[in-house]
Amino acid sequence: MSDYTRLTIHDIASMAGVSRTTASMVLNGRAKEFRIAAATQQRVLEAAQKTNFQPSHSARALRSGYSNTLGLVIPELTNLALASLAQAMEPICHQAGYQLLVVSSNDDPEQERAGIEHLIARQVDGLMVMPCSPDPKVYLKWRTRLPLCLADRRVNDKSLTHVITDATGAVTDMVSDALKDGAGEAYYFGGQPYLSPSIDRLKGFRAALASAGLEEQPGWVRARDYRRSSGYAMMQDCYQELGRYPRVLFTGSMTLLEGALAFISHNQHFSIAPQRIITFDDHSLLDCLPLKIDSIEQDSQALAQATLAGLIGLINKQTPVSQTVPAHLHWRSRKA
Repeated sequence: MSDYTRLTIHDIASMAGVSRTTASMVLNGRAKEFRIAAATQQRVLEAAQKTNFQPSHSARALRSGYSNTLGLVIPELTNLALASLAQAMEPICHQAGYQLLVVSSNDDPEQERAGIEHLIARQVDGLMVMPCSPDPKVYLKWRTRLPLCLADRRVNDKSLTHVITDATGAVTDMVSDALKDGAGEAYYFGGQPYLSPSIDRLKGFRAALASAGLEEQPGWVRARDYRRSSGYAMMQDCYQELGRYPRVLFTGSMTLLEGALAFISHNQHFSIAPQRIITFDDHSLLDCLPLKIDSIEQDSQALAQATLAGLIGLINKQTPVSQTVPAHLHWRSRKA
């Protein structure tokens, strides 16, 4: 037997000695509208307070058509950049009058589908999704059900509103700077090449090569996934093939950088490590390393604010507008 008792509005009405309708009007803030006596209101509120009763959110949503909740689907909660975006999203949703419900897709389309269905069943007023599939059809079908805005990642369909970081421009700027002194080569370690962040980062990398007058050579661009082990393996393969480290190295995520640095550390190669290392994503620990690693940091606060504004605009039936948010560049290589 459970020790828990699930109270209903009928129980509160009985405790206060009023009808179910009267109790409902009081607890939903409509007592003044229906001219319910102050003494009656007091009895209902005291009964609710005594039992820690809260009106059914689902029932309220059914009556009003709005739940004042939003859903966020995030690929991975252990990813620093994605977790930072989710963390930035929660307080601004609260300030806008919404409760945020978060589910993780684990970058698995089937788990993502189940998560979206769960949020819709909870009657959220809108969805913010970091898509794990490049197929727009997956998200177009959900958009027919409720307002939807893509965050951090986009898919190839202009009718799906998105908010992303200007990864292409940021990568071009940093890699171009690393090549300006005649390094003559640059290597790219990336992951999940079918997703838009990877596409944009590689586009920026190749633009930097072109700007430096370098023709991409076989092996300069390598991609697996964004796991730490992949960064280790790509660094190991690269070192064994070259017999040295590349002069310029760009890693597409903090986890790939961790893997690459783990290989360098395990072999005690910090003295012969790449001359310039650049990574996407940032962490304060980069300020404590023996290597001066430049980094590109997504503006989580700006991404969150723009995504929420876009979704609320869709909820209010405004014309959707996609946005690109600038990134922050951390130039540690320029510090003495």
